[in-house]
Amino acid sequence: MVSTSEVTPELTPVVDTIVEQPVIVTTSSDAINATDTEHGFTEAAFDAHDLSPWGMYKAADVVVKSVIIGLLIASLVSWAICIFKSVQLNVAKRHAKKLLAHLIQSTSFAKASHDLTQQKSEALILLTATQHELCLSAAGPATDEALKERLIARLERVQTSLSANMNRGTGVLATIGSVAPFVGLFGTVWGIMNSFIGIAKTQTTNLAVVAPGIAEALLATALGLVAAIPAVVMYNHFSRSIGSYKAILTDILTATMILISRDLDRKNPQAKPLANLLNDDKKPVNIISKES
Repeated sequence: MVSTSEVTPELTPVVDTIVEQPVIVTTSSDAINATDTEHGFTEAAFDAHDLSPWGMYKAADVVVKSVIIGLLIASLVSWAICIFKSVQLNVAKRHAKKLLAHLIQSTSFAKASHDLTQQKSEALILLTATQHELCLSAAGPATDEALKERLIARLERVQTSLSANMNRGTGVLATIGSVAPFVGLFGTVWGIMNSFIGIAKTQTTNLAVVAPGIAEALLATALGLVAAIPAVVMYNHFSRSIGSYKAILTDILTATMILISRDLDRKNPQAKPLANLLNDDKKPVNIISKES
């Protein structure tokens, strides 16, 4: 008889294997970049913007470009006026001072006019006007007082004309200095409006998207100040210089009338020589107060 033995199967223990998965921590900046990537904006897009002045000009729209070009032209015009007026004023003042010194040293108007024929100066127009009035007055009878009044009136008109000619161009500097900042501000406002419109279309407030448009807008304001500040400084400088030139012209007018007055006294038979005036019986009046 065959004995049957129970066969007990071996139990193999089953061990569950736990596979560790890497944990990805997402920061807020990565989330923003991921959001921007969905809209097509990455850091590469920010790097693609050329933030140099030329790059910002090329990226600006037509209105901002027009403002920038206008401000650059205004700046060039102001510097051209500065160079031209500086040369003109320096030459005119130098010649006028020489003319004034010669008139002060002269003893008669005829001698001064003869010696100054070879000089080049705009102020010589004063002497030419004086000679012209003397020729017109010599055609008929004239009193000394009437002649002096006519000479003063004619010379004042010539002086006003010379001053107006020297002031020409300074009004442009004043206009540029006062208007250029507002033109630049207009370009800035227009550029910022375009930036906000771009934000609304892209639906993102990432600085990489907003900054280039704002930088382009602020470029207009910077150029407005670059054009305005030198123009204001130039205008104030030329105003003072032209004022000193007018003072020299006034001195030339006075010196001319002094020479004319001397010539008239020499031709006046009733005029007394200065020696007779000093030896007159009448004592000169003391104009200095005794209390002083």
